[in-house]
Amino acid sequence: MTSEVKLTVGAGLEQGLRGFVDAWHRAETGDYSRQVRVLSFESWAALSAVLTPERVRLLKHVHDHPERSVNALATSLDRQYRRVHEDVQVLERAGLVDRSDGQVRATADKLTAEIAL
Repeated sequence: MTSEVKLTVGAGLEQGLRGFVDAWHRAETGDYSRQVRVLSFESWAALSAVLTPERVRLLKHVHDHPERSVNALATSLDRQYRRVHEDVQVLERAGLVDRSDGQVRATADKLTAEIAL
């Protein structure tokens, strides 16, 4: 099963409620085939503060190659441990990285973005 995270920027309450109702209807019918989580950001600046180019590179790497530790990840990415540790913490708080079971890995197979104008 492919897991997806939908990133929304500038979405209002109405869109959030639509997503909730859609998930509710799928659950009522037993449709658990599509797992989509939604991360909402107030602005483009808020999204870009979380998903920097280096963090996207980190996500792609741990999606394809889960690492045994942040130190191993820093070595694989040829980056300073302190910076990688900080990036992992931010991505973990956003729910995009998981460090359980002795590995650092991505929590989704796909990210999609929707930006309200």
